[in-house]
This record gives sequence, C-alpha cells and structure tokens, in this order.
Amino acid sequence: MRANRDPYLWAGWLAFLTAVALFSRSYFAIDETRYLSVAWEMWQRGDFLVPFKNGEPYSHKPPLLFWLIHAGWAVTGINDWWPRLISPLLAIASLFLVRRLAIELWPDRPEPARLAPWILMGSLMWSLYSQALMFDLLMAFCTLPGILGLVWASRGKAHGWKLFALSVGLGVLAKGPAILLHLLPAALLAPWWASSNALAWRQWYTRLVLGTLGGAALALLWAIPAGFMGGEAYRDAIFWGQTANRMVQSFAHQRPLWWYLPLLPLLLFPWFLWPAFWRGMKGAAKKQDKGLRLALAWMLPALLAFSLISGKQPHYLLPEFPAFALLAGRVLVEQERISRPWPAALMLVALGVLMLSLPHFYPPESGSALSQLPAWGGWAFLMLAIWTWLMKGSAVSQVPWLSGVAILAMAAIHLLLIRPISPAYDVRPIGAAIAKAHYESREVGNLGKYHAQYQFAGRLSRPLIQLDNDSVRAWLSTHPNGAVVMYFPKEADLKPLHPRFSQAYRGKQVALMDAADAVLALGLSETGKEPASEQ
Repeated sequence: MRANRDPYLWAGWLAFLTAVALFSRSYFAIDETRYLSVAWEMWQRGDFLVPFKNGEPYSHKPPLLFWLIHAGWAVTGINDWWPRLISPLLAIASLFLVRRLAIELWPDRPEPARLAPWILMGSLMWSLYSQALMFDLLMAFCTLPGILGLVWASRGKAHGWKLFALSVGLGVLAKGPAILLHLLPAALLAPWWASSNALAWRQWYTRLVLGTLGGAALALLWAIPAGFMGGEAYRDAIFWGQTANRMVQSFAHQRPLWWYLPLLPLLLFPWFLWPAFWRGMKGAAKKQDKGLRLALAWMLPALLAFSLISGKQPHYLLPEFPAFALLAGRVLVEQERISRPWPAALMLVALGVLMLSLPHFYPPESGSALSQLPAWGGWAFLMLAIWTWLMKGSAVSQVPWLSGVAILAMAAIHLLLIRPISPAYDVRPIGAAIAKAHYESREVGNLGKYHAQYQFAGRLSRPLIQLDNDSVRAWLSTHPNGAVVMYFPKEADLKPLHPRFSQAYRGKQVALMDAADAVLALGLSETGKEPASEQ
C-alpha cells in the first residue's frame, strides 16, 4: 500500500464500518438516547446555551456535542442519521491529527506517521466508539490539538500555547475539567521529553498556567451566561456541584485500583498482544527518544489517574489511545524481524469457535438472540484468523492489513451480536406510542427515574412526569385519562393488563398503560422501574 493513498483507505474502512453500524442498530438506550433527547429539547426551545432534559436544565454534560448535533440539523433538518455521523467524522479527523503529531515528533522517520493512524483506527475500543454517540471520542479529538500545541511550544513556537488553550477550552465544553487529566501530565513532564536546552522552564510553566487559564476563559464564555439563564441550581451545579459530587462518588471504591489492567489486551486488541510490539518496547527502553517519552508522559499518568478514581469505565481512556498508537507505531518500525500476529489469530479462532458453539448452548426455545447466531459468523472469524496467521513482512506492510482485519471483525460483531439485541434497545416504537398519547391530550408519566430516552425517539414536545412508588397512585387518581410507562420482567404476561403498547426493553419489557390498567398493574409485586444510569 502506498502512503499517499492511506487517507482514502482510512475513509473507506470507516465508511464501511459506519454503514454496517447504521444497518445494525438504532440509538442505544440509555446513554445515546438521552444525549440525543437533550439536543432535541434544546432545539425545540431555541435555547442553545442551557442543555435541557425532560423540561429541566441538564448539568451533567457541557454543550459541545449538542452543538455539533445542532450544526448538522441546521443544514440537513431534523433527522436520525446526522448524529450517527459525528463520531465517525471525529474519528477520521483524529487520524489526520495523529499523523501530524508523528511527523512533528519523528520528522526524519516517515514510518511512524504511516503506522500510527492505522494502529489507532484498528484498536478495538476506538473502532467500537467511533460508531457511538458519546462524549469520550469527542474528548479524544479535543485532546490532540493540545498535545500538538505542546510540541510546537517546546520548539519555541508561540502559537503552540494558543492551540493548547483552545484545546483546553474545547475539552471543557466537551466533557468538563477532565480534559486536564489528559493534557496537564504531558505539559508538566515537558523537561523529560522536550529539548531542555531550547527552553526556560520557569517561562514554560508560566505559559502553561496562562494557557490553562485562557482555555478556562474560553469555556466561561459559555458557562457564565448559561449559569445566569439556567437559574441558581444549574449555576451551582456547573460551577461546583457536579465536579464536587463526581469527585466524591468517584472515590467511593466502586471498582478496584487494578480494574483497567486486565482489560488493556482487549481494549487495545490486536496490537497489545503482538510479540513484535513488546520486543520493540524492550528495545525502546534503551533509547533516548523524545517522542516516545512524550507518548508515555501523555498515556501513563492518565492511566494512573483514572485507576485511582474508582468510578471507572473503559471509554474514559479513549483520549490516551492516540498516545498508544504513536508509541506502537514508533517501536514497531525498529523491529528487523516482525513476527506474524499469531496471538490475534488465536483470539479470532476462539471467537469463531465460540460463535459456532453458542447456538448449541442456547436452544431456539430459549428465546435468546444467541440461539439465532448464523453459522457463517463463526466461519467468518475463522477465515479472518487464517488471513491474520498468513501475514508476513515488515511492520509497514503488516499493520494496515491487520487494522483491516480488526475493522472486519468489528463489523462482524455488529452484524452477529449487536444487531440481534438492538430491538430491545430501540425506543422508537414506545416513543411513537407516547407521542400518540400526547396527541390525544393525555398526560404521560414514567414509573422510576426517567432518562428522557423517549423524547427524541417520539419527537415529544412535552416532558414525561417522573413518578415513584409513593406518588404514582395519587397521580393516577388525579389523572384518570393519563397513561404511565411501566417496566416488567421479561417473562411477564402482559395481555391481562391490556397495555396500550409494549415491547422488549433492556432485558425487561416496557409498557404504556392507561390509568385504570396501571392501577391493576401496580398490584403485581414484580412491576419494575427504570434503573438509574448516568455516565
């Protein structure tokens, strides 16, 4: 493959994976549907400063992702497909930024700039979240200009600090002050990775403080007017309450310190398991490579910080994936002998055997989606394993092909595993039923915490009333013409309850019940509420 064709190949692979993802599923409840509904409510209200969820100011996330959704809607009109394209577009833009970083770090070595984007695109977690409407890939994209700005600043280019400040500001608008965990370690450790003879370190840290304050000032251009418009409770939440509460909750020992470590081979599959990568790392330890040091200063402190914070999720580490891609791209080209990626081949064999075996463990009468897995899925993974096993040659020749195998494996996962379960996460049918009830001038409540997952799906113009076990009976008695969204066990027979509408939903059933039938349903001891979830 020629290097000048790489961007076209990146775009082709990502377009293919995006098309498969669009075919395989709709927006997944709860997170994607919640964020989409927040953007929908802002759009309806014509309020682009204060995010709203179910009629109330929403302080959990800043507005940058919602603004990107609005920008597309302003051009294309309200639709389902534009928000699904935001993450793929951010993903491919990130590949160009990673290549630019590699060129800056190793101007005399073209190979890392060739390999790093392929490694990033082919990493399992990156390819998965390149198709998700979430905040972490946006945060990763916002981190990259900041690191590039630090590299430029370390070479005496004043505009590097302007780029760093822009990155801080955009990161705060993307997901809050967490951007500092991704940027500050590399900035603080600059004496280790930068050319110290070109810098006055007192001046460096002074400019670092000023750049950070400049980024904060950029975020305040939104936060101050939004705080006044959103009211006192919202103002307190965005300036202090959310940060303080999240810190308290995060150190509540929800997950152990080592939780990320056993996940790394899976998150960074297939590269983390490649013996050639580890041989390259062993050789790199003996070198004084400033680019490698920057990658480590960017990656390891963030991993340590997120390990210390007990509220852990795999996607919190996405902004560090570009650092790993740069690191791997650099050490792989040092290998005179590149082994075949046999651990990845063995893992694909295991997946193929598992796919072929699962229907035998889940008979058709079980009703499980796993019983419906087609045999071609298992054989597809076995064919990918053979392709991987036969790879040979240099890193420059193997890496693009191995990245393609990883993309094909992720596409197969979408078709074989995600598509069969997607109807239980697609809330458009229940959203349409709620919209019909609203059209009939009925008030609609939701039993349990409501995440606004039905607002955009049903294009609802009114919020749902959030009810709990203590308030639902009183509400039903005062709204005899109303309806309630209720949740039931998967195996419950709802026919005797005469729901207006019901469907499978996240391992349960969700039903829209008229008031009289809802009173009857409340007599069932197993009537469930929507579980709480806030990422």
